[in-house]
Amino acid sequence: MSDQILLREDQGPVAVLTLNRAQARNSLSEAMIGALHGAMEELGRSVAVRAIVVTGAGTAFSSGHDLKELTAHRNDPDRGRSYFAKIMGACSDMMLAIPRGPKPVIAAVNGIATAAGCQLVASCDLAVASDQARFATPGVNIGLFCSTPMVALSRNVSRKAAMEMLLLGEMVSAQDAQAFGLVNHVVTPDRVVNEAVELGRRIAEKPKRTLKIGKEAFYRQLDMPIEEAYRYASSVMVKNMLDAEAEEGIGAFIEKRPPRWPA
Repeated sequence: MSDQILLREDQGPVAVLTLNRAQARNSLSEAMIGALHGAMEELGRSVAVRAIVVTGAGTAFSSGHDLKELTAHRNDPDRGRSYFAKIMGACSDMMLAIPRGPKPVIAAVNGIATAAGCQLVASCDLAVASDQARFATPGVNIGLFCSTPMVALSRNVSRKAAMEMLLLGEMVSAQDAQAFGLVNHVVTPDRVVNEAVELGRRIAEKPKRTLKIGKEAFYRQLDMPIEEAYRYASSVMVKNMLDAEAEEGIGAFIEKRPPRWPA
């Protein structure tokens, strides 16, 4: 493995990002947060990349924030307040860059995903998990409630499932995480990344502007009252109908031929 904390490998139209701090269970250090955020922005602008997969090196997906790095700032004059605020803000911005980005992002969860690592899974658009993967928001066990992971988690799973994970802080199996709605597919460990890449490749076959329009609309309408959501979604449908991709796709459907998507 390279000594870089974040690795990138392009597999056709799918970019695979690997958190590469296996010795630290791929914890989200300040540098890792910055590298991930930068990669999401760079890949969002890429013409060649159509989907992104995020996975972890070694036996962990991510164990969350680097607690040693955070604790080192308790001796600061303000007991670490400004540094803690900086890291939590940077992490939140990085997590937001995933749903706000134009490209679908798929978590390939190869091992444990805890605290902010679980938040990272919940922030991705899709997730594939090893049947050996486990998930937790265990902050309550060390006196640090997983408040920021709670934001993404509670927007993925039912309220009661989220509260059970947050209040107990116990490990959840991949199968239970799938039942909760946190992951889409559970596969054997050797298939995790390949399955995620295959999902990305299938998505890459779809018309790219349509995907961008749809992803943005999905997240924007989630927190709207239902009447406002319908008004907004209707305006998106009108915009989409006027796009060349919809014109070609609908025409191909009517004419019973494969679509020829515009560049």
